[in-house]
Amino acid sequence: MDKGLDISVVVPLYNEAESLPELVAWIDRVAQKNSLSYEIIMVDDGSTDESWAVVQSLKEQYSAIRAISFMRNYGKSAALYCGFEMADGEVVFTMDADLQDSPDEIPEMRRMILEDGYDLVSGWKRKRYDPVGKRWPSKFFNLTARLMSGIKLHDFNCGLKAYRRKVVKSIEVYGEMHRYIPILAKNAGFKRIGEKVVEHQERKYGVSKFGMERMIKGYLDLISITFMSHFGRSPMYLFGGLGTLMFLFGGITAVWIIIDKIYSQHSGLVWRGVTEQPMFYLALLAIVLGVQLFLAGFLGEMINRRATERNHYLIDKRIEK
Repeated sequence: MDKGLDISVVVPLYNEAESLPELVAWIDRVAQKNSLSYEIIMVDDGSTDESWAVVQSLKEQYSAIRAISFMRNYGKSAALYCGFEMADGEVVFTMDADLQDSPDEIPEMRRMILEDGYDLVSGWKRKRYDPVGKRWPSKFFNLTARLMSGIKLHDFNCGLKAYRRKVVKSIEVYGEMHRYIPILAKNAGFKRIGEKVVEHQERKYGVSKFGMERMIKGYLDLISITFMSHFGRSPMYLFGGLGTLMFLFGGITAVWIIIDKIYSQHSGLVWRGVTEQPMFYLALLAIVLGVQLFLAGFLGEMINRRATERNHYLIDKRIEK
């Protein structure tokens, strides 16, 4: 593999056979015009159409293509993770294979990385050609992500992004976390995150592979990454802390009820049996839940320290230079 490349373009794809020739030609044209040495890393995420055959034919025309094909559909995060592992360019780009991201944005985004000092530059599709049913939920989703992460981006989920090479080698994209790569980068210490307004192309071939269920997954992932960023390495801090507080609350409350009953009984005051007081059972519940939360934190610590194969994917085929 050649070293010292100016750019790497990682293209995750799933059933995009029709758009691939046009996309590769477009990237090549932009690279040649700007005298950029480049590679295109195509990750076929288990396509069921002729995508892999198209990639193989394109390799015969463009030596800059490298590619892998998964044995099944793992998702965009898996594709990006493997693409990042392969990338050798000084600046690494990601873009979708559906031609809605414009390679013409590459030179300026590269300049922002190298000259303006950004670690990551995210595209912002200010004018979108998606239906209203997708645009408004996306706006609300991005607003929530901004508030929870503190990163001032308008479009977290834009597929067109540019990264300093060190960034993609330092973060781990897994599950469905591709929507939150800026948050992963920030958590890894890369805080120079910028944004560029980019052109959003109308879809030319095929149909979108994402439905409304991605909004639900998106919010669940946002909760997950917020938790992971604060407690991912030490789940005991959260579960153990909550468990300890609940255990102490329940224990102190139970002891207080027992002491109050004994004192009232010996003082000739009106008293109620311990088991006749609802608060006693709430105290017992708090004790039990406290113990369970503490054990959950302990088990989380044990599992976290042994999670060495979180990113393991079966690769069926591979193309190298």
